[in-house]
Amino acid sequence: MAVMKVIEVLSESDKSWEDATDKGVRKAADSIKGIRSAFVQSQSVTVKDGAVSSYRVNLKITFEVK
Repeated sequence: MAVMKVIEVLSESDKSWEDATDKGVRKAADSIKGIRSAFVQSQSVTVKDGAVSSYRVNLKITFEVK
């Protein structure tokens, strides 16, 4: 039986929500081993001068506790 833990990560990109998700998972993987999944809980953008300036995601990352 595996024991899993979930953490919440906020990530941002100036390209896309997909890039923000990738950056968040990669950064978490620098210090967390055994990541099994990431769930995008919410998406948002920041706006500057009437245009989207950045994409933000709130991720729930699940990993195995050893």
